[in-house]
Amino acid sequence: MADETPQDLMRYDAMAQDALRGVVKAALKRAAAPGGLPGAHHFYITFKTEAPGVSGPPDILGKYPDEMTIVLQHQYWDLAPGETFFTVTLKFGGEPQKLSIPYAAVTRFYDPSVQFLLQFEAPAIEAEKKPARRVRTAPESTGEIEPDNEPKVVSLDQFRKK
Repeated sequence: MADETPQDLMRYDAMAQDALRGVVKAALKRAAAPGGLPGAHHFYITFKTEAPGVSGPPDILGKYPDEMTIVLQHQYWDLAPGETFFTVTLKFGGEPQKLSIPYAAVTRFYDPSVQFLLQFEAPAIEAEKKPARRVRTAPESTGEIEPDNEPKVVSLDQFRKK
C-alpha cells in the first residue's frame, strides 16, 4: 500500500502568508496614524524590486535589481498603507522619492526594537525579468545549477518567549 500524502487543495500556506502580510499592513497603519511610530519602534522592510506593482524612481530601483530594504524610522513622509500596497516617500541622495510597494512584494519585515521578524516567500516574478540561474563553468563542473539564495519562510516559534 503506497503512502500517499494528501494534497493541500486549500493552500493553507498561501493563506498563512496573506494573514501575516496583514500584520505588516496593520503595523504600517499604526505608523501612518497621527504621532507616527510609537516609542522606539521602527521597521526594516525588504521587498522584491521586480515584483508586479512595485514602482519608484527607475534609477533607484535599478541599483537593486533583486531586493531592496527600506527603513522607516525618523525620515519618512506620506506613508499611506492601502489594501493591497503602501506608498511612502524617502530620501535618496538627499532628494525625496516616492515608492509604491505591494504587500505581496514584501519578503521581510523586521522591527529591531522588539526583535520581531516576519519572512515571506518571494513573489512569483515574470520569467523575462527573473535572472537566470548560473551554471558552473569551471572544468570540474558537474553541470549542476547553483542554489539560489532566496529568503526562506521561518517559524515564529524560535522568536517566542518560553
